Amino acid sequence: MAHSSRSFKTQLLRHEVLLLLVLVLEIAYFLNFSRNFGTPDNLSNIVRHSAEIGLLALAMMPVILTGGIDLSVGSLMGLCAVLFGVLTHDWHWASLPAAALTVAAGLVAGAFNASMITLLRLPPLIVTLGTYSLFRGLAEAITQGTKTYRSFEPAFLQLGELRPAGLPLQAWILGLGALGFYVLVHRTTFGRSFRAIGFSPEGSRYAGLPVLWRTALPYLLAGGVAAVAALLFTARLRQARADAGTGYELAAITAVVLGGTSIFGGTGTVYGTVAGIAAIAVLNNGIGRIPAVLKAGIGGELASLLTGALLLIALAAPGLSKLLQSVRKRSTLPASAPPSPSPTP
Repeated sequence: MAHSSRSFKTQLLRHEVLLLLVLVLEIAYFLNFSRNFGTPDNLSNIVRHSAEIGLLALAMMPVILTGGIDLSVGSLMGLCAVLFGVLTHDWHWASLPAAALTVAAGLVAGAFNASMITLLRLPPLIVTLGTYSLFRGLAEAITQGTKTYRSFEPAFLQLGELRPAGLPLQAWILGLGALGFYVLVHRTTFGRSFRAIGFSPEGSRYAGLPVLWRTALPYLLAGGVAAVAALLFTARLRQARADAGTGYELAAITAVVLGGTSIFGGTGTVYGTVAGIAAIAVLNNGIGRIPAVLKAGIGGELASLLTGALLLIALAAPGLSKLLQSVRKRSTLPASAPPSPSPTP
């Protein structure tokens, strides 16, 4: 058991080291070939533009660790952004209580996902695929597909503009989020049980763990974090609209899996997820600043293509590693001895 644990840690460390190497190579390449990539303003923009996806990825990691998935976080971002716009513009609420109710609504939406999955025992993929359409449809219905809320209070817009200690406020929020999820997943018995549930829900139940409650909590957190991401998105763009967060759920899943978390649950780290977030953020920003790509106007498409390639490599790496190990074992097996001749009469 101890040997298998050490082997897992060695393999995971190897994956994260490789991901950090990819990140270093990305930065080195873009510093040489992308326009103004290394300027302080651009580095600040990388953090500002990746904070929402980063928060979603951090919240997605415990969900996937338990063997689940949440495809609804991007749509919930859009719904929460619209709800904040309705509260501040149509109902004339102040920003602070409106933000508090928006986060509460996100938690309720996460609780709805959790109850469908744990109490009704429905597959997470199907449940969150349904709420993916439900939340986006509600946002579109409220805004009739066209309405955009603008002109928010200056105090609220400071969320997208403040730079404490020279760093964007989003960097501090993302850092606090990473620290919080690190403590939850790696430093509490509650969080460490997520791995056990991902490995074997039935075994965890026989071991006395409250599997239903501990499976539900990550979905609840994901809903609350999606609401916080919606507020940051609204403050950064100075507008709330129904299409906020479109495609963010896939980017978040990509960052988590790229960081070494198994899509089947049971294995993964928060610091691997942070490295995955950084790799995707740098790639998306740097590709669009290469002069030839900028001239052709294909930065977004090329970034999506390369991100997909990185994801497929990350998914295929464990299988390829096992295949190489099996081939190596077969090649080192001693050849079978030839059959001895039968004695002559």
